[in-house]
Amino acid sequence: MWHNTLDTTLVFFLAAAASVVGFWWQSDKIKRMTVAYARRYCRQRGLQLLDQTTVLRGIWLGRGEDGWPAVGRRYQFEFSTTGEHRYRGDISLLGGKLVAVETEAHIIPPD
Repeated sequence: MWHNTLDTTLVFFLAAAASVVGFWWQSDKIKRMTVAYARRYCRQRGLQLLDQTTVLRGIWLGRGEDGWPAVGRRYQFEFSTTGEHRYRGDISLLGGKLVAVETEAHIIPPD
């Protein structure tokens, strides 16, 4: 009887550890995707992505287009139009899908 309880406890902790590692791995992949989204967004608009990074600012549970639960994340990035001022942008994802990109009002760079 004691061995059965020990086996169940071990399986529970292994499953919990595997879940944490899997979530961390997926989050790292999503963060790299988010940097690529920010880089592409800035390049298409003639903006400079500053620091080449994004910062996680929020996380929530939502539903994807297919109706299944998905983790939503909001990341912040900084950009510049002329190299003089820093502006903030936000990228929202649901699962691995880009949902929205929002930026502060900023000077539009000349062509």
